[in-house]
Amino acid sequence: MNLKEVAELRRRFRPEKNAISRIYGCYVNGNHEIVSYLDASLGLMPEEEVELYLSRLKKSLTGSLGKNLLDIVFSTQQVMESDEHRLLSDLRNSQLQNADARDSFYQAVIDALDLGENGYLILLASDVYDVPRRGRDGQSRLDESENAFSYMICAICPVKDAGYVLRYFHDANEFRGGALGRMVDNTYLGFLFPAFDDRAANIYNALYYAQKPGDVHQELIDAVFNTGPLMSADEQREAFHDALSESLAEECGYDLLQTVHEQLLERMAEHKEEQIPEPLTMSPRELCDILENGGASAERLEAFERSCGERFGENAVLNPENLIDGKRFEIITPEARVTVNPSCSYVVEYRVIDGRKYLLIPADHDVTVNGMPVVTAAPNAENAPPEEGAEHS
Repeated sequence: MNLKEVAELRRRFRPEKNAISRIYGCYVNGNHEIVSYLDASLGLMPEEEVELYLSRLKKSLTGSLGKNLLDIVFSTQQVMESDEHRLLSDLRNSQLQNADARDSFYQAVIDALDLGENGYLILLASDVYDVPRRGRDGQSRLDESENAFSYMICAICPVKDAGYVLRYFHDANEFRGGALGRMVDNTYLGFLFPAFDDRAANIYNALYYAQKPGDVHQELIDAVFNTGPLMSADEQREAFHDALSESLAEECGYDLLQTVHEQLLERMAEHKEEQIPEPLTMSPRELCDILENGGASAERLEAFERSCGERFGENAVLNPENLIDGKRFEIITPEARVTVNPSCSYVVEYRVIDGRKYLLIPADHDVTVNGMPVVTAAPNAENAPPEEGAEHS
């Protein structure tokens, strides 16, 4: 799915837009026991309550593709034979009205997932979207439907203590301390099945949501989809760093890593500027081109490509946003930590002066120390660092 398709479905989660008639679910306590079931008609709820449920379901479609929203891919054999795909299909095809299928799904989640002593709420909803046709101008023709997209959506929300607060009791006309009990927190995990690809159902894919990109809860993925390990954004970055350091060895210098960071950041900026809905992806071969521009040798490039194959799999497609931190450029030594605006990483230079290694940062103006502006006067000639013999590493 791309950003436009995700956004198109997100707009469904308003009371006047969707065709969701009922909300199903159950509350699971910290002992992995079902405390209560939910089977409620939206039409009989107050509007404020409807919006609370829809907002938590909608949350399963938020965040960045490749970070919070991850593609789940079923093999052809799984679609034909697996218990996991069969259960998801039963839930979708029955519009969640199959109670046995719901119970089987709840149990699969409960057996796998632990979110703390207060437990969590599992929410399920089914919707049928009459997908409007798009004209040549790209605008939707609301009165002309191409197909009906039938799907189910799941949101798993931790339950937490609301805390002890001062409350006003009207009958006694006074304030007293009191506990508010427990409340449902924001959606932590969730998914959409099937995926909405090319504005139509793709039963070979699902879209999985994780609030924290570094913690996808593989145990839940195994229980619900059984499609194999899914690398989180943090795991991808760590694997990329390991591939660089292992394969480049002594060639993994400051200038080369600075080149990698700058060029990936430039690709990300161009992709955003062009407003391409599909997430930016690159192959290990394209990453090798960047490394080659940075001065890596052919031998090290071959080693890097092999290392990527071992870590990410053959024919891997990588999202640069998961490989670098696009919000900062940080350099750490045992004595200092330097953080630079990522678009200005070029201002930091690595040099060897009189046999000693230095990181040089321009300090021409607007320099502060602990928040206080300081004057950066030109050094006396006798104290200036020697230029002769200075060389770039």
